[in-house]
Amino acid sequence: MKKNLMIMSLGALLCYATSCTSKKEVEKEEKTSYLVTSPVKMDTLVTEDYVCQIRSIQHIELRAQERGYLEKIYVDEGQHVKKGELLFKIMPSVYEAELQKAQAEADFARIEYDNTKKLADGDVVAPNELAMAKAKYDKAKAELALAQVHLQFTEIRAPFDGIIDRFHVRLGSLVDEGELLSSLSDNSNMWVYFNVPEAEYLNLKTQIDKDNPIKVNLLMANNKVFNYTGEVETIEAEFNNETGNISFRATFPNPDGLLRHGETGNILLPVNMDDAIIIPQKATFEVLDKKYVFVVDNDNVVKTKEISVNQEMEDLYAVGDGLGTKDKILLEGIRKVRDNDKIDYTYEKPEKVISHLKLYAE
Repeated sequence: MKKNLMIMSLGALLCYATSCTSKKEVEKEEKTSYLVTSPVKMDTLVTEDYVCQIRSIQHIELRAQERGYLEKIYVDEGQHVKKGELLFKIMPSVYEAELQKAQAEADFARIEYDNTKKLADGDVVAPNELAMAKAKYDKAKAELALAQVHLQFTEIRAPFDGIIDRFHVRLGSLVDEGELLSSLSDNSNMWVYFNVPEAEYLNLKTQIDKDNPIKVNLLMANNKVFNYTGEVETIEAEFNNETGNISFRATFPNPDGLLRHGETGNILLPVNMDDAIIIPQKATFEVLDKKYVFVVDNDNVVKTKEISVNQEMEDLYAVGDGLGTKDKILLEGIRKVRDNDKIDYTYEKPEKVISHLKLYAE
């Protein structure tokens, strides 16, 4: 009997101890304090990102102006050439012969005209015969000039300083008039085109000033920022009705020749945001591609609230309507609470919270 009593007493003692421990753990869990802050309104500078296409300020196709065999190639692919430098030569034999023929006919017509003029001065022939001789001579000179042009066209020279692209023909090829030989690019400066939606265009248009153009940076395909800053110089005249975008053009200096015609990248465009509502990214969570925060009401109860993100910065969001500076949002522990949970919290001023994050602000 005593043994049973002792066992019952021990069991009661263990039950009491376990109950007390569980109760203490519950009380401890209930007393967990969460960190809460508020959105902050401030002027800030955000960076818009636009896909862009990089073009040379001058990029032309070099085509044969006469038909014939490609006799000489004086340059190599990728070579820098100077304005007026000889690049290609088409076999000129036929055109040299045509020039000699035209020269002979012009000489003959000149002699005939000179003789007719002497006779006309002595009233031996009528003025009409002199006029006909003059017309024949003029025609011969025109044909001579045309033959000279055809011969000049057998030499293809660089119209400006630039870089030769790959060859589309090889030495000895029979090329037709107008056939593509290569391309020439002037990469001293580069034109970078990017498309801007209508709403953003209206905001940016107020910032564009010829005396103080918008400065932009270029993020290259290797995720490195180009060493030189560009300037937005022009905007196209019309919107694309299909996309609702309009094209901007920025000019970048390219003294090192790093940029080439046809490259792609991203334009990084700084945009001023006045009185933006800023919150830390870590105060948000995502459900089915929608973003939410936990708002703490006056009874310390957390409520789920959907937000819209106007701009995304490093560690921060600029949100749309729906949140104000007097709201309190849960900053830490968002995975530990549920909608309508009552919590204990510690409030931290948003300025202090943001000081530990990265923000490009004015």
